[in-house]
Amino acid sequence: MEYNSNKFLHVGDITLTPETVDLLNQAEKTYFENFNGRTWYGRCIFISWYCSLADCTFCFRSTNQHKEMHPEGSRRSMGSILLEALFARIFNWRIEFVTGGYGIMPFPNLLEIIRNISLVYGEKVWINLGVMAPSHIEQLKPYVKGIYSSLETLTPGLHEHVCPSKPIAPYDKMFSVLDKDFKKSIAVIVGLGDKIEDMNYLFDFVEKHNLDRVTMYALKPVRGTEYTAGPSPDEYLQWLARLRIKFPKLQIVAGTNLRRSEEAGYLMWAGANAVTKFPATKQFGTKKAHLFSDLINSRNREFISNITTYPNINWEEEIDKLPIKEEYKTEMKQKISPYLNRFRNPVDKDKEMWDED
Repeated sequence: MEYNSNKFLHVGDITLTPETVDLLNQAEKTYFENFNGRTWYGRCIFISWYCSLADCTFCFRSTNQHKEMHPEGSRRSMGSILLEALFARIFNWRIEFVTGGYGIMPFPNLLEIIRNISLVYGEKVWINLGVMAPSHIEQLKPYVKGIYSSLETLTPGLHEHVCPSKPIAPYDKMFSVLDKDFKKSIAVIVGLGDKIEDMNYLFDFVEKHNLDRVTMYALKPVRGTEYTAGPSPDEYLQWLARLRIKFPKLQIVAGTNLRRSEEAGYLMWAGANAVTKFPATKQFGTKKAHLFSDLINSRNREFISNITTYPNINWEEEIDKLPIKEEYKTEMKQKISPYLNRFRNPVDKDKEMWDED
């Protein structure tokens, strides 16, 4: 670390304020006082790209291009969804949550998808599907361990601008009456316009609902939205570190993307338990994936997920053993070849697509 004339610190190729470095050191110490260093990759499984609201100002679903590509009724096939759940089990990825836009399908269809994801993955999963009726949540209990709410920002005024059709109050009510058998989590984004002092709104929500987990993302700007840049590493790391220091035992998952993936070691320094949003299927086995794993391990962590080494297994046999309908197994087998070709023959690319992995 070196000081420059403006009293900033250069840590590797990232510039941090001395205050941030002090926070990171405190956050890392707090992490190791409460956790064992085992760190994982969390995989978000999207079941549809359509959203009936589609007006969150940062979101790719709000753009005209996306709305033309994914009109109402467009959804992923069961086969491709269940393959992701299978990869999560085989590669020891944890399913961060199952998600999709609002109004994507009737509840019985959602229930069927979530049930089968849980069966393929081998355990209950988290879901992030908006505000859900108590009767629906009760039906999901055999397959779901926890409920997410993507609140993006909790700052009054800013939230109403960012998510005009997604008020906080219904989520607040859902969490207030949620069965104690379900865990609770929220997802927030750094870079939407919040100031550091606005973290108090986040802290208050975590305390009010005794949250088990928070997933925090650095804004990834999307073409066609009002946002053109994400937060600086210094800003993002301050948010993560302050959250860890405030809540020593909270599970914190830090979002990244291909462009920010070389920050992985810093996310560990800030006290994150896990990482998400790295495009693992597209980058499996690449130099980026190896570097990502190495950076996590470099902070005295044990990265328990596999994003680098192709396993010696018979995939058709793995599919045949699954406790799901034969038609779903057939569809998985029909769709698996492109994934396996990509895993076996990684291609190093610096360019990242704007859409989701």
